[in-house]
Amino acid sequence: MNSYAVTLFLFGAVVLLTAWLPLVLRRIPLSLPICCIGIGVLLAWSPISPLPRMNPLENTVWTEHFTEFVVIVALMGAGLKIDRPLGWRRWMTTWRLLGLAMPLSIGAIAFLGWSILGLGLASALLLGAALAPTDPVLAADVQVGPPKTGEKDDIRFALTSEAGLNDGLSFPFVMAAIAIAASGGDWGWTARWFVVDVVWRLAAGVAVGWAVGRLLGFLTFRAPEAGRLAKTGDGLAALGFTCVSYAATELVHGYGFVAVFVTALTLRSIERSSDYHEELHDFGEQIERLLMMLLLVCFGSAVAEGKLISFVDWRVVVVAGLVLAVVRPLCGWISMLGCPHPTAEKLIIAVFGIRGLGSIYYLAYASGKVQFQAIETVWSTVFLIILVSIVLHGVSVTPVMKWIDGRRGVDPARRIGGMPAMGRNSLERGEGSGRA
Repeated sequence: MNSYAVTLFLFGAVVLLTAWLPLVLRRIPLSLPICCIGIGVLLAWSPISPLPRMNPLENTVWTEHFTEFVVIVALMGAGLKIDRPLGWRRWMTTWRLLGLAMPLSIGAIAFLGWSILGLGLASALLLGAALAPTDPVLAADVQVGPPKTGEKDDIRFALTSEAGLNDGLSFPFVMAAIAIAASGGDWGWTARWFVVDVVWRLAAGVAVGWAVGRLLGFLTFRAPEAGRLAKTGDGLAALGFTCVSYAATELVHGYGFVAVFVTALTLRSIERSSDYHEELHDFGEQIERLLMMLLLVCFGSAVAEGKLISFVDWRVVVVAGLVLAVVRPLCGWISMLGCPHPTAEKLIIAVFGIRGLGSIYYLAYASGKVQFQAIETVWSTVFLIILVSIVLHGVSVTPVMKWIDGRRGVDPARRIGGMPAMGRNSLERGEGSGRA
């Protein structure tokens, strides 16, 4: 059998499903990621499929870079579609989630890893740091919609902005876990970690992200009209923005995840009313959805391969249940105390902290740097939590968001891609038909 032809056929089928499946799934409690994982399992078990049964622990470099690219594309998209200007009061819910919910989650998950899974300090901290961030890739159903549609939706804004920033802000804890594992009990690493991995890398991420965003914003909206990128109407530039921002930041040893999101916010702030933002968003969303689908097919293949799942025992199941049912909801709720939002909205924000592909990136990155104790248990725990999160949140998000929209007087039939269909262009293009 011609494996090349089979591969092309399967790739084409996946691309077509990427475009078609969201139309089918829009009105039923099922998500595109669930279907992707099922496709990956079936392909791995199929005798005619060229897709190998993958174990990411044996391919950490490939796993790291693939997940890395998917996440940065999603971060650019998340930043571009946020309508709300950056501000302390306007973003108070986000700051609460980042400053309270995420550190509390890291500590709680690390404690569960130490007390129930029997992990050492480095592995337990890595588990907490990998699982605490919410995912910008898999959370499309609880994020704001296209540009100029989501200014007043506090739930979707909070979850979008949190997912955009917490991936980068959890990186110092991943670096601390690496330092602990490499130090062999010597705590002399702490000063360098604080100066380099906390202060410098975060500051560089913000500074380079802002500078790149200002430069790209000038070239796109403020340069002489004949040379403006916006005049092209070509959304392909979104991919260039993403790669330039991320690579420039990594070259100065900053956190590229932070930079990409800051670049998107800065670019958006320079000219909020331009229709070109919609072109950038549309192209970025299509690329993100295709990459997400391919990666989740590989995720399903890794599940079918079985080696990581074989490390799942009752302790892993207990930790997974506690992380999803107790840790995130409780930490999210604590961070919301004192907020003026209605109880139902605070509960949704606290519960829908979807775990996903960013967690796999952190594990692959850390696993390639140093040897961790019981790393197979860490990987199997993360895999199980991601799998359960995708299924539970994927099944529940559609009815829950329809319910809360009804309580707030928003007609669900008028929502496109999870947001109200406000713009004439959005309606004409049928925007949102591809939302996961």
